[in-house]
Amino acid sequence: EYEAEEFLKRYIPVAKHVLVNSNEEAEEAAIKIKFPLVLKVISQDALHKSEIDGVKIIETGEKYLETYRELVNKCKKIKLDGILVQEFIKGEYVIIGLKKDVVFGHIIVFGIGGIYTELLKDVSFRVCPITLKDAEEMINEIKMKEILFGFRGRNKVNIALLKEVLVKVSNIPSKNPSIAEMDINPFVINEKNGFVVDARILVE
Repeated sequence: EYEAEEFLKRYIPVAKHVLVNSNEEAEEAAIKIKFPLVLKVISQDALHKSEIDGVKIIETGEKYLETYRELVNKCKKIKLDGILVQEFIKGEYVIIGLKKDVVFGHIIVFGIGGIYTELLKDVSFRVCPITLKDAEEMINEIKMKEILFGFRGRNKVNIALLKEVLVKVSNIPSKNPSIAEMDINPFVINEKNGFVVDARILVE
């Protein structure tokens, strides 16, 4: 995730983050990023962090270092690359992905994100690269699009920004053809801005 997010920073907004490996580094990261923030286990042995309870949202500094140490101790049986300290972003969760198809080449995928992505399977597809019009069509094709347009009193997300991000992601393969698969899940977007908060990239 850390490498993927560092790569994506060149193209689209990514939540502030620091990879830490000590109490001192964790303290410095918290001062830099500020609360609330998120702690995440970063390990090739734990790509699905929810399965090991490897993500913690920290509202204040009261139990911050205690939670950091708990995550480190939990990972004694796996190869730990570090703990990612990341700013907490409020908003709606969407998934943005790339897949390399043998026939069509790179395809961009968009849908409602978060832990229910695989269950809902509410996604739309286009061949890369796409236009702003294509991006608008992709957004309107998903069944749960009303979540993005202010369903039941929620704030409408920044649709213009979301379309721009989809177009920018669709152009990434032209300069990086070795990408076999990429999952940004979630990209968190609200009425003002949006950021990558979790990503994985598979390279050929």
